[in-house]
Amino acid sequence: MPEPIAPSDRADGRTAPEGLPDLEALRVRLGPRLLTDPDQVAPYCRDASRAVPDGPAHAVVLAADTADVSAALAWANEHRVPVSVRGGGTGLSGGAVSYPSGLVVSLEAMNRIIDIDMGNRLADVQAGVITADLDAAARERGLFFPPDPASSRTSTVAGNIASNAGGLRGVAHGVLGDFVAALEVVLADGRVLRTGRRTTKDATGYDLTSLFVGSEGTWA
Repeated sequence: MPEPIAPSDRADGRTAPEGLPDLEALRVRLGPRLLTDPDQVAPYCRDASRAVPDGPAHAVVLAADTADVSAALAWANEHRVPVSVRGGGTGLSGGAVSYPSGLVVSLEAMNRIIDIDMGNRLADVQAGVITADLDAAARERGLFFPPDPASSRTSTVAGNIASNAGGLRGVAHGVLGDFVAALEVVLADGRVLRTGRRTTKDATGYDLTSLFVGSEGTWA
């Protein structure tokens, strides 16, 4: 009896290599925001660290919002697929280098500055906002965003949080962790966790925000 035809999970119609999980559930959820063509996947597999991946990633998720990230991580957790998260790809520590046959979650499309609260001097931004763009938006309102890593024109706020970036202004104002009031974090199983508060004082309870700042994703 002939073997059944395996369902295709690639944009070019070919089936995934044997042993890799079916991406159909993710494709239904994400549509064109799921990349599987090797030529499209390749640019998302490295960062500025020059570290060479041990093998190509299986696919890339171009996340548009928290729900996309949650769906991707829930799928990866279910199928035991390793995940790397990529912002601007400017990291020097290898945190965004892909895993062989893994999933890359790209946050570059999550680039909206949602709000700048002048009264409370708080900015709500998505993970993929370029650091220099946030500083420029703040300066238009008479404020500024102190962290200024050398890659500020290309690095993202979330990437800077993950590495606790600083820059020359850190001598006077501190590193990025000193300016994070709250976070929305997607855990490895897809659950969404919110940490911190919008108040000046936040000394009661566990300081979960500080656990994630500088963690390069290891706590998720």
